[in-house]
Amino acid sequence: MKPVLVLLVSTAWTLTGAQYYYQGLMDYLENRLLAIEDRMQFWHDQSHRYHTELKDFKKLTAEAMDALSKEHSLLFKDLEGASVRVDRVEREMDFVETLTSPRACVKKADKVVEQGAWGLEESRGEEEEEEEEWEEVQSRLSDCVEILSGIRSVKILKRVGSPKGMWTRDPRSSKVYVFNGTSGDSVYQFNSVRDFSSSPGASSSRQIRLPSDFSGPGSAIYNGFLYYIEQEAETDMQVVRYDLTSDFVTDIAMFPVESRAAVYGLNPETVADLAADDEGLWLLYASSDSEPNIHLAKMDPATLDIEQIWDTRCPREKAEAAFVICGTVYVVYNTRLASRSRVQCLFDVNDMVLSEEAPLLYFPRRYGAHASLKYNPEEKQLYAWDDGYQIIYRLTMKRKLLV
Repeated sequence: MKPVLVLLVSTAWTLTGAQYYYQGLMDYLENRLLAIEDRMQFWHDQSHRYHTELKDFKKLTAEAMDALSKEHSLLFKDLEGASVRVDRVEREMDFVETLTSPRACVKKADKVVEQGAWGLEESRGEEEEEEEEWEEVQSRLSDCVEILSGIRSVKILKRVGSPKGMWTRDPRSSKVYVFNGTSGDSVYQFNSVRDFSSSPGASSSRQIRLPSDFSGPGSAIYNGFLYYIEQEAETDMQVVRYDLTSDFVTDIAMFPVESRAAVYGLNPETVADLAADDEGLWLLYASSDSEPNIHLAKMDPATLDIEQIWDTRCPREKAEAAFVICGTVYVVYNTRLASRSRVQCLFDVNDMVLSEEAPLLYFPRRYGAHASLKYNPEEKQLYAWDDGYQIIYRLTMKRKLLV
């Protein structure tokens, strides 16, 4: 009986130890789970706090962006106001500049009063010597006596093509011709300025294929003919006369130059510039790289013969373009960093106007610098190409003073 009791006691002791062991294990696992729950709760609290801070930061950022947007709008309005004031000042400057008229000058012995020159009613009792003097003065003056006095208005027609090019209107037919770029053999013809303005592009125009490439934006339209510069060799420059009606080259004239020199310092692509006015056809060129001034040649539009050549005394440096009105060359200057173009030098083939006495005429500020300026004598307008924009300047004219 005693061994049985010992066995029972031993078994009970064993079961009690196992119970304590498992109880301890369960307590350990429970503590670990509680620790994990605490850590999860901590992470949850931290995540909630970060989320709240992120929302607050987003709100502050949105408020700051709204404030910046409002400040930007105010600044933009201020800049617009400043631009309007600058444009007003420029217009006032242009107006003031136009009030100062240039004094023309001829030889002292040939001075006549303007009213007397154009409304001359001499009595029959005047001496023969005085009549001869008047005939001499009349012979050296041209029929065209207008001089540029100002720019009346500006019209930006559209923007099409390359930054540099040329466009002009034929006074005889009202057709518009567009030269896109500074070289090529394609010329685009439109029926009118309105058609060109409303056209989507060159696809709606008539494309004229020239027999050779034009060189530079210095072409001209005169009496139904296209005159353009062709230069292949280094020193050989040709003026080509092209009939726009029959699409045929009618004449070519060689114009020898010493080297390939640009006529305008700011537009090296313009090797020469043809201009047409009431007097006929003119050629602006530079004889060589060493020549500092722009030269002018009067050409016969039918035969392309050179009738006379002048040194305009207008420097090529900082020149961007030029045009001719009634035998007077107006050279437009600018800077390397394009600013306001200005007529700073002019030359009159009749010696009726001196460049030093002419007003400094500014063009309204636009996009860059003029690649070409073409005068239309019928409309008294300039057709300009400025950084791909086609612009029309309406001019105001007055008579040259014969004093």
